[in-house]
Amino acid sequence: MSQDQLIQLRHKATGEVYWTRKNKKKVERKIELKKFSSILRKHVIFKEAKK
Repeated sequence: MSQDQLIQLRHKATGEVYWTRKNKKKVERKIELKKFSSILRKHVIFKEAKK
């Protein structure tokens, strides 16, 4: 996996991080994904953050 394709998804309240890839040619907006938070023990929205 190329390092320049990696983006960081961060939950604002807990600071938890998921790493994923994004096709920058097709997707111009910031990504928001609903992922599981192990601290809160429920699914929450993770938003794209700067590396």
